[in-house]
Amino acid sequence: MSGSAARLDAINAVKSFVPPAPSFAPSEAPGEIFGQNVFSRDVMQARLPKAVFRSVMATIEGGAPLDPSVADAVASAMKDWAMDKGATHYAHVFYPLTNRSAEKHDSFLEPDGEGSSIAEFAGKTLVQGEPDASSFPNGGLRSTYQARGYTAWDVTSPAYILENANGNTLCIPTVFVSFTGEALDLKAPLLRSQRAMADQAKRVLALFGHIEPGNIVSFAGPEQEYFLVDRSFSLSRPDLLNCGRTLFGAKPPKGQEFDDHYFGAIPDRVLAFMLDAERELFKLGIPAKTRHNEVAPNQFEIAPMFEQANLAADHQQLLMVTMRKVAQRHGMEVLFHEKPFAGVNGSGKHVNFSYGGGNVGNLLLPGDTPHENAQFLVFCAAIIRAVHLHGGLLRASVASSTNDHRLGANEAPPAIISIFLGDQLADVFDQVAKGGATSSKEKGTLTIGVDTLPVLPTDPGDRNRTSPFAFTGNRFEFRAPGSLQSIAPPMITINTIVAESLDYVANELEAKLAAGDEFNHAVQKLLEQIVTDHGAVIFNGDGYSDEWQVEAAARGLKNLKTTLDALPELITPESLALFSKYGVLSEQESHSRFEVALEQYALSVGVEAKLALEIGGTIILPAAVRYQTELAQNVAALKAAGVEADTSLLEAVSTPLAALRTSVAALRSAVAAHPDGGSAGHALYARDTLLPAMAAVRAAADELETVVADDLWPLPTYQEMLFIL
Repeated sequence: MSGSAARLDAINAVKSFVPPAPSFAPSEAPGEIFGQNVFSRDVMQARLPKAVFRSVMATIEGGAPLDPSVADAVASAMKDWAMDKGATHYAHVFYPLTNRSAEKHDSFLEPDGEGSSIAEFAGKTLVQGEPDASSFPNGGLRSTYQARGYTAWDVTSPAYILENANGNTLCIPTVFVSFTGEALDLKAPLLRSQRAMADQAKRVLALFGHIEPGNIVSFAGPEQEYFLVDRSFSLSRPDLLNCGRTLFGAKPPKGQEFDDHYFGAIPDRVLAFMLDAERELFKLGIPAKTRHNEVAPNQFEIAPMFEQANLAADHQQLLMVTMRKVAQRHGMEVLFHEKPFAGVNGSGKHVNFSYGGGNVGNLLLPGDTPHENAQFLVFCAAIIRAVHLHGGLLRASVASSTNDHRLGANEAPPAIISIFLGDQLADVFDQVAKGGATSSKEKGTLTIGVDTLPVLPTDPGDRNRTSPFAFTGNRFEFRAPGSLQSIAPPMITINTIVAESLDYVANELEAKLAAGDEFNHAVQKLLEQIVTDHGAVIFNGDGYSDEWQVEAAARGLKNLKTTLDALPELITPESLALFSKYGVLSEQESHSRFEVALEQYALSVGVEAKLALEIGGTIILPAAVRYQTELAQNVAALKAAGVEADTSLLEAVSTPLAALRTSVAALRSAVAAHPDGGSAGHALYARDTLLPAMAAVRAAADELETVVADDLWPLPTYQEMLFIL
């Protein structure tokens, strides 16, 4: 294969890669390692005094307030367990407004004053830490000189051991707040939203006769899509190194048009990585369940089983950290960006969610006859109402400069938030709107026509991959979150808007019952009202079609196409009042998140613009100039020899080269400009000026890639990165 020296070196590194030795013994039973590095229920039961264990479990499983008096006993047991596991340090792990994890490490060992050391870990140290809060995004909640911040132990998310070849660390999930108590993280609002939803769900359940429903929680199961590329290629691409996506790259001769990668046989090298990563995840108690090839070349998916939403969010962050580390051991780089390669399928993080508890089961389980399951219909109707009223907030919860490259394309749901119910539920709610549901479409059978194959049961309706918010049998699937983001923001939003809707449902039913209405009649009238008032959000058709854009507008549904269209939804008077009413975010905290999102958008696009300028001007432009010079010299030599020269190739290079020079100069001017208007002004400038200027540079550069001699092209190509692994 031809190519520049740097590209050939990268390809040769791939060819000569030696996989690491298996990190586990063939005789090892996979079930034995699950949760072995987790301070789990079983570990606590074995190591804690019975009274302390019961107190801690009452908080974890029952939602009871944490008894501060148990902290010393838990800290002592946790320290002994961790040191038995080889840990020398502990770390409070928290989740600032960066969509990444953060951690501060401290040693267990302290000088004893006599030349030796003792291992110390007190309850107050477990419960509270104090990392510097000055350099994390805060959206104006704190000034730079105001540095004090606190982490507080989240007992509902278990501590775990993070292994390293040179030593292990005890990791303790925590919330992160400022000196004045405002949330500077994603976990605190998620826990608050969980409480708000549970409080309102219990009110509704009480009306259905559940006097002691127990702890009600939201559950989540995020499906993580990602790309793998050989690390030699990623190290040769400044854009992948710095922003996680390729800013340049011509479309390869073959992409995903044959649909031959989706669910195909997993390559051996990739499978080795997956097995190694899953083993590490199992040790951390992360229930990785599914793995498969995704649509695009070198794109894959991993999906866990359902967990409580708070734990699922923590595990999802840990999953990304773990996969990055394991991939590097295998000579690969994991790309979690929503659109690392233009022209092929992007990556999402579909968040499946439901609600329930040990005493009431899954509240979104319709049963075989949904029309007769009034409790399910009420909880489902509450979600329909919530999504209709607060679709803009849901869109804002997944808004980012990276997800803008994916949402709205024919690979991801549209930016219009609608609900897919499927044939069975759509029919039931249609009956409700007309006066009462009396039947449900039943499951069918599918005869394949081969005698040796069984007759298959079929669901009452098909799925709809174009819907951003789809009911899938016993849960809803929010398909709009991006692959790079934390699932906490969408789950915070979902919990809060459902809390508001359940509050409305409880108020309406309580009022009707107080007025003497019979319960079943009150439920029917409430359902009828919700479907009539909010049925516009239900759409079972093709969300990719142009007709849907027109129809959605006629229904009054918002089409917030970009991040900057969506973010103002966070600070409307209605949104501020919503989050404040249910104690999830104060008005100041909501405004801070709006400011952080604007700043992150402007910074992300700004870094990409500088990278495009650097790569376009110092890597691609010189390579193209060298080729143009070579061609011009050949033409001149032929003319000097009296031979007619074909100048078509020279012209094919010169035209996009001139465009590249012009666009690079324009981008340089755009990057140098400093717009006014604060965060909003910078973000608008990034969207309206920097992104178009970058696109012009890319268009010229990608055209040059198709005409410049392959041995002069300096960057690994799409063909190489997507098909060599």
